[in-house]
Amino acid sequence: MSRKNIAVLIGMLLLGGGIFAYELRSVRLSQLLREIYRLNPWWLLAAAGCMALYWVMEALVVKLLLKGRVERFSFKNALRIPLVEQLFNSLTPFSSGGQPAQLVALMQSGVDGGRASSLLLMKFIVFQAMVLLNFILTLVFGFKLVAAKFTYLAWLVVFGFIIHLVVITTLLLIMYWYNFTKALVRLLLRPLHWFMKAERVTKLALTLNQKIDNFHRESLRIKNQTGMLIKASLLTFIQLVFYYSVPYFVLLALGLHPNFFEVLVMHIMIVMIISLFPIPGGSGGAEISFRALFATFVAVNSKLVLAMILWRIMTYYLGMFIGMFALVIKPDRVKEIDQS
Repeated sequence: MSRKNIAVLIGMLLLGGGIFAYELRSVRLSQLLREIYRLNPWWLLAAAGCMALYWVMEALVVKLLLKGRVERFSFKNALRIPLVEQLFNSLTPFSSGGQPAQLVALMQSGVDGGRASSLLLMKFIVFQAMVLLNFILTLVFGFKLVAAKFTYLAWLVVFGFIIHLVVITTLLLIMYWYNFTKALVRLLLRPLHWFMKAERVTKLALTLNQKIDNFHRESLRIKNQTGMLIKASLLTFIQLVFYYSVPYFVLLALGLHPNFFEVLVMHIMIVMIISLFPIPGGSGGAEISFRALFATFVAVNSKLVLAMILWRIMTYYLGMFIGMFALVIKPDRVKEIDQS
């Protein structure tokens, strides 16, 4: 990790501590200690287990997409990818650092940079598609719940959905309408000539075209392997269900008995809201949305604040710290399979 990343890490820990302290300002220490003492450790272990299975599922997706491309890509190598991704997602605005961090981790294992980049783009589009699918299923089967619970946060959820939809639409355009996408990029770059030097615009156009070409070339291979794509989508869907289930087990640990489906719906909405906040990890927005949405499940303020803290530790800080260990683990070198 660079000095800048270490500084951001310290900053995020301080910010998180500040947010927790602010949320605890109205909670008496005796109440908080009593709630902590009453926690069921087995349900907390189940919540942590959901996060572990979330990373395991993503590791299986990585192994699946690399099948036939490299020899003996170990599970240790595969598991290292989502953990490194989790760390750098936690340290960068809009989780933008996760993709390049995964690319470096794959290249450290011996995977060709171009192939690794294309693979990560394909993994990304599958992930975004499953996030959208989960959201759509939530609206279809839980519309009444959503309409009843959401008030001022509703527009944030819709905006988050639009962003995810635009991202996946762009990637699908590259996959299925390659020539149209190239023409669209040229059209969108034209206004840049008004306030940027021609050399910079040309360089940007070249970079974008290379990325489009690489992704399109890899997508042709993936599209011809429908079975593998279906398996990757199924694994990713299961991966997300594990992640969305974390607050359910946290609430059980607090002695509450919420409806599993309702908790799942609320957490899916929170994920959509978090994606809008530019602060690493969606700090601030994550805590506010959790308190607003789960207040209907938790009537006691001390329980609600503790639930928010435990949920945040499980879904954000746990991955950050495990990712630091994964970063220093030396990967096993692999050999590319000759495709000629």
